[in-house]
Amino acid sequence: MLPQSTIPSASAAFHDVTLADTFQRMKEKLSAVVPEFELKAKSELVYEINRLKQERGAIILGHNYMEPALYHTVADVVGDSLELSRKAAETECDPIIFCGVRFMAETAKILNHTRTVLLPAEVAGCSLAGSITAEDVRRLKAAHPGIPVVTYINTYADVKAETDICCTSGNAARIVASLPGDSVIFLPDEYLAKNVAKETGKRVIFPETAVSDTSATGPSSAQQLTDKLVMIGWHGKCEVHDKFTVDDITRARAQFPDTIVLAHPECPPEVVDAADFSGSTSAIIRFIREHQAPRYLLLTECSMADNIAADNPAKEMLRMCSVRCPHMNEITLEDTLRALRENRQVIEVPEEIRVRAKKSLDRMLTF
Repeated sequence: MLPQSTIPSASAAFHDVTLADTFQRMKEKLSAVVPEFELKAKSELVYEINRLKQERGAIILGHNYMEPALYHTVADVVGDSLELSRKAAETECDPIIFCGVRFMAETAKILNHTRTVLLPAEVAGCSLAGSITAEDVRRLKAAHPGIPVVTYINTYADVKAETDICCTSGNAARIVASLPGDSVIFLPDEYLAKNVAKETGKRVIFPETAVSDTSATGPSSAQQLTDKLVMIGWHGKCEVHDKFTVDDITRARAQFPDTIVLAHPECPPEVVDAADFSGSTSAIIRFIREHQAPRYLLLTECSMADNIAADNPAKEMLRMCSVRCPHMNEITLEDTLRALRENRQVIEVPEEIRVRAKKSLDRMLTF
């Protein structure tokens, strides 16, 4: 049985209830965002997942980008990468079912290596995490020895192992500002780097201009770094947040002048500048909960808007649901049940990499 202290509000209403009650509670919570026929079909999966989860003593962590029928019913803890990392580190439950993409499940294994961590998908990759390798980081460190490396948590374990401290979108600027010296290597999100640079008063340069190349026509690496306040970035992008434009904001405001626009920091800087608020997924959720505007436009993964709508029925979420993360979309109720039944897919991280990666994550968690 799952220890009661680990059961937060996310799925507590669906524990120890009948199948009929499961459907009824799903209908009450989600009818505005999920068709009834879909709720009926998925209620059987939800019922069986919650039954088996308690039987096994498992915990399910659900990222804010999960589909509503999963997010609101079977996840014991929901949140952004930072919140889920903290819960993964402290939980005594086993197994940990991570409903998110692979780098998140790796993070859970790094932080709590004695637990079995299961990812309910064959791949569940990430365009941003896949944009950089450990060898890329080693080359940058060799070109710029002594400069601290800050790595976004949206990276794979071997990349985290090459970094000094990890960060999330919510704490990136504070972590960068806290480091000694004026220069920092910030990886791998190009847009997050530019947004953090603006917030911390730094100037971003990229590898093609930040390597020791005396043949380049521009200033050399050494000359650039003597300018101080330099952030060496990387050309990684989230394929979802890269799709949002200032035109999206302009059109929404033209049709709905009272709309509040919220953008994730992985969006292009001009989009962040045009928005009313920018923050992590958890910060966006808090903003909407605490403000009384009639409608909101979320420039982030579209399932999150449905999840917020279910929790805030009096507030209208403008939809841009052509923007769905194909990797987050791999996580389904069907595969979550299969993970519980068959222990699929078990996440492993080589010990030498895990130990080094954990240091960078621990520094972030204790920041």
